[in-house]
Amino acid sequence: MTNWSNLYNTLWKMFKKRIWRYLLIGFAWAICLGGLVVLMSFIEVKKSEVVCKDVKIYIPGGQYFIDKQEVDNILGISSHALIGRRVENINIHDLEAKLKANPFVESATVYTDMDGIINVEISQRQPILRIINRFDQDFYVDQHGLKIPLSANFTARVPVANGFIDELFANHVDTLHTEIATELFKTADYIRRDSLWGAQIAQIYINKDHEIELVPRVGNNRILLGNADSLDTKFHNLLVFYKKAIPQVGWNAYKVINIKYANQVVGVKNENIKTDSLQSKKPASDSTKAIKDTSLITQ
Repeated sequence: MTNWSNLYNTLWKMFKKRIWRYLLIGFAWAICLGGLVVLMSFIEVKKSEVVCKDVKIYIPGGQYFIDKQEVDNILGISSHALIGRRVENINIHDLEAKLKANPFVESATVYTDMDGIINVEISQRQPILRIINRFDQDFYVDQHGLKIPLSANFTARVPVANGFIDELFANHVDTLHTEIATELFKTADYIRRDSLWGAQIAQIYINKDHEIELVPRVGNNRILLGNADSLDTKFHNLLVFYKKAIPQVGWNAYKVINIKYANQVVGVKNENIKTDSLQSKKPASDSTKAIKDTSLITQ
């Protein structure tokens, strides 16, 4: 009986300790929550008294399709539509919506601080291609494959695509609708991601057969790409051709370099000469590593 009594007393003491422990934890939480409510109330009261003193605009990047003056005009900063007003009466979401309506703005964030400063952070769209369609409409394509208009403030240094392009432009941000425009975007995106081809390719042309031709900065020729399939293979073959054939005859010896076939590169010379096969018989090395069964042919 004594053992049962001792066990009961021990369990009761443990139970009381746990109760006090839970009570203390609950009391601490209640104090924290109460303090938080008081602090939030104080902040709200102070915020209601804060007046907008200034607007700071941040536009990172090296392109200036939209500048601070245009942001000023959109938000009405110079006309004191914001400065001098109570911060609580300024609709931050409305300001963001006005900025995002600009076709050159990819994203916009507007927020205030306790000193009455409104901060505006803008991310611009990044064009990677300029298209001139066959109807003489002129527009950019950004890094997400969206069409955007040209800017009176800034001209982007990107490859220009022209020729038999049917993609229309309605002068607002829009997706690409034609297959050839999608192929152009894929090609331009691939070129911009490679420093070598980004420096070498100056223009893209769509011929009457709706095939892609590339106009290089170095060399008096055109590179027949065909379509945007197997770009890694095609450009690797072109690099092999540059390393193996060009040193023998010079940059201006070919009028067309055809890389549209996955297993060969065909160079058409400016003069009518006998076709020679430049088939590589050596094992692939680090400098002239060719894809298997790739023939380098001149015509």
